[in-house]
Amino acid sequence: MTRSFYRAFEDRHRGSRELIIERLKQYAPFLESIMAVISEPRALDLGCGRGEWLEYLGTLGIGARGVDLDRGMLAACKERGLAVRLQDGLHALQECADECLSLVTAFHVVEHIGFEELHRWTEEVLRVLQPGGLLIYETPNPENIVLGSSNFYLDPTHQRPLPPALLEFLVEYVGFARWRIARLQEDPKLQEEPSPSLLQVLSGISPDYAVIAQKEAPATVMSVFDEAFTQRWGLTLEELASRYDQSLRNLLERAPRKSRVMKKDRSEDGD
Repeated sequence: MTRSFYRAFEDRHRGSRELIIERLKQYAPFLESIMAVISEPRALDLGCGRGEWLEYLGTLGIGARGVDLDRGMLAACKERGLAVRLQDGLHALQECADECLSLVTAFHVVEHIGFEELHRWTEEVLRVLQPGGLLIYETPNPENIVLGSSNFYLDPTHQRPLPPALLEFLVEYVGFARWRIARLQEDPKLQEEPSPSLLQVLSGISPDYAVIAQKEAPATVMSVFDEAFTQRWGLTLEELASRYDQSLRNLLERAPRKSRVMKKDRSEDGD
């Protein structure tokens, strides 16, 4: 596969820079917490792609650099004056000193690498993060049935979907102090939809999710992040499927009563 093909593929299916940056703003509560406890936060973005995340961090005053193996993507970053380098994620992490970073991120990258490499990444991230620092891995959500069974494989470089419970266990096993799964990008109207359709159950729940993990730090530091870690994030398959089941039960419970009324009316007409 040529680099030009993949960049064209990304441009077609990932969305505009403006759209991606707008989506990335959902992480603002975590970034605000970092800036509240670390005077000069520094970030490393693994697989930085077109650099939307680096651009967003720059607007907040967070010093950020990125690495990627796609020269075409890096060229797009350099055109915008972003600090990027041709390098793979593991080597970039291994070059970092202990506890030198406030934030390490990878957006739609972990599904492109093998799990053994991802495990090594995560161990290195824990080493290089400052106390209270954050790891964010964002990836397609296979709990979305249509995405997990079909749309995920549209990208020819994807290896396999990663269930949320797997990444959750990985950060716990490696030694992060706390973590949460944030389900992302679902239609906001579905949050309160009492009677979802079958198609909405199959394809409507959060198409992306992130595992957000924090390195141990004194309680005074950890408490600053409490609100960000406890806010509501996304919609699960169980939630939407339960609403669908309940709407069907309600429909079936109403149907016999309607049938009895119609029979009674016909009987009275006959009299």
